[in-house]
Amino acid sequence: MKKVLRFIQIIYNIYAFILFFAFVLIVFPIALLSLLLPKKQRGNLIYQISRLIIDGIFLLLFINHEIIKEQPHDTKKPSIFVFNHISYLDAIVILKAIRNQHIRGLGKAEIGSVPLFGLIYSSAVIMVKRKDPADRARSVSDLKEAISNNISIILAPEGTFNETNNPLINFYDGAFKIAIETQTPIKPLLFLDTYDRLKYSYSLSLTPGKSRIVYLEEVSVEGYSLESLPQLKQKVYDIMEAGLIKYKASWIKV
Repeated sequence: MKKVLRFIQIIYNIYAFILFFAFVLIVFPIALLSLLLPKKQRGNLIYQISRLIIDGIFLLLFINHEIIKEQPHDTKKPSIFVFNHISYLDAIVILKAIRNQHIRGLGKAEIGSVPLFGLIYSSAVIMVKRKDPADRARSVSDLKEAISNNISIILAPEGTFNETNNPLINFYDGAFKIAIETQTPIKPLLFLDTYDRLKYSYSLSLTPGKSRIVYLEEVSVEGYSLESLPQLKQKVYDIMEAGLIKYKASWIKV
């Protein structure tokens, strides 16, 4: 029986790959034409089109997405969204999680060289060479510029996959430093089910099912300085950790 179920899962994953490849083929010519637009409008257009297509793909993959808002969210002002990073599916779910406002995230510069997809990717994110200090500084400047243009940014403060059984791993300072320097509130998000839908350890592990995103309480940075950054970072960490425990995230074993 296990072999039969595994065979069905492999077929499902091939089906999913075909759908995502079709997504790339649809968006690529739009991305190509968008090169004629100013950089800001180009990224906004790619996100808008991508959101619509991902809505259709999730429907065809029988992935039921749900947004849970513990607190109302004001889409008219920029925010710094932070989320727990637990799956390759996180990057896709971002398109489902944040609607009705423009966003930008950081993207690995290496992915920009991938045929077809690289053009789409580089049009929608702020590229960064993580091993290059000068390029990292440039990417931070670009993120701040996005905020000044009323565009929200989204960052994974863990920096990489949480491959432990703990709710979270240690946070980096970047998101919180930008929040303080731009006086932009932080909006923590919980990705509860991306780990169950697609394991980071195995690329053919995609399964249908639920996909829940939780909007936690907004964290104001008013009164925080760079000297008190550790306190701000710990506050957000504690809020997100408590939320993951409350909603019983499946990878937590401690």
